[in-house]
Amino acid sequence: MTRLASAFRVLAVTAAAALLSTATVPAAQAGPEPKAPREFVALAAVDPTIIQEMRYTTAHDFMGEPVDGYRAPVCIVTRPAARALHRAQSELLRRGYSLKVYDCYRPQRAVDHFVRWAKDLADERMKAEFYPRVDKSRLFEDGYIAEKSGHSRGSTVDLTIVRLPAKPTRPYRPGETLVPCYAPRSERFPDNSVDMGTGFDCFDTLAHTDDPRVQGVQRANRQLLKSTLTGLGFVNLAEEWWHYTFKPEPFPDTYFDFPVAWSSLTGRR
Repeated sequence: MTRLASAFRVLAVTAAAALLSTATVPAAQAGPEPKAPREFVALAAVDPTIIQEMRYTTAHDFMGEPVDGYRAPVCIVTRPAARALHRAQSELLRRGYSLKVYDCYRPQRAVDHFVRWAKDLADERMKAEFYPRVDKSRLFEDGYIAEKSGHSRGSTVDLTIVRLPAKPTRPYRPGETLVPCYAPRSERFPDNSVDMGTGFDCFDTLAHTDDPRVQGVQRANRQLLKSTLTGLGFVNLAEEWWHYTFKPEPFPDTYFDFPVAWSSLTGRR
């Protein structure tokens, strides 16, 4: 074997080992990954102006680690939902705002990851920010975690509004001091969105869209988001100001499990 051929062989073995070490699919599920149906699109292909801050690809979430199935920071949604978001964005841009999405389609394997984490009562590394007033043993009973999510059907998004021009949200630094998600805006994690009264994924009743304790500018911001989206076919989940589902859903009874990755949208038949 020539020195060059030997070098290529070493590189190939190293690359294969790296892929195996980062794979998230169990060996029992080895094989071609499922693809997204053609009714799914990358939101950026429909409206590249909508800001994307895909939280579950990072460690800044209620678990403190990236979520299974999120392989790229890309918002994937059904085409009707993407078109409706484009119309909403057009309305908000005229008023000096932009939408920002935190999460869109969510694979079932990600939901399964949430469930495993919720059952591990010893893991409370992110409690001080995301659920300081909720006992972790109650996350299922109180409805914060479930074994199925509407996100897996492809027409549900978690989103907020940003005043333009907007600076990017600074990266989360694992291990940094955590502040309750319902603390005053100047104290909690510095999201670049308008003040909604709580941060995203805040497991607290203050995150209920119409909680009467949320007033003034915070309430007005929530109502701006709600009125813009509901006028275009979205339905809000009353317990989460950020959670909206486009109706009618193309897949009202199907929970998909293709990964959040560009490859899920390529090579489809």
